[in-house]
Amino acid sequence: MTLRLDLLRHGETELGGGLRGSLDDALTEKGWAQMREAVIAGGPWDRLVSSPLQRCARFAAELGEQLNLPVHLEKDLQELHFGAWEGQSAAALMETDAEALGLFWADPYAFTPPQGEAVSDFSARVLAAVARLETAYSGERVLLISHGGVMRLLLARARGLPREQLLNVEVAHAALFSLSVEADGSLKEGR
Repeated sequence: MTLRLDLLRHGETELGGGLRGSLDDALTEKGWAQMREAVIAGGPWDRLVSSPLQRCARFAAELGEQLNLPVHLEKDLQELHFGAWEGQSAAALMETDAEALGLFWADPYAFTPPQGEAVSDFSARVLAAVARLETAYSGERVLLISHGGVMRLLLARARGLPREQLLNVEVAHAALFSLSVEADGSLKEGR
């Protein structure tokens, strides 16, 4: 059987753009509105799965209560940890660490931000979490509330993009995408 996995990125956060990573900042009122709007025409879902970071988990709790659905927090679906770059914008990094940022943008698998998580490790933990979801919830439709990096990784894989194009995948705040996850781990975009 197939797992139908809808991916929802969190909305705008209080500390703004940039590399949020493992920082646990809250949604703004606009962020809450973005997410509420994104799910109006969505579903129906059998369950909700969320990153434990509050910009995802608090909305998942609200939506789960509204829809009377179980919510499972999955730590392995947290954003990439950006190390020394956490909380910084690309513009700021261009002024202080332009060469390293350029290397990261050119091939995020080949360059790890200082004290950060390697994208290969991030990829392994996210794909392992998705495999666990497929095993546990095959045949169901699940809404996964997560982060831009998690969604870029899954969408790039579903689209068959080369690893160097990972950061070219556009995922706006409160963007909603659908994937099919097969038992063999293959991903397909769309329903």
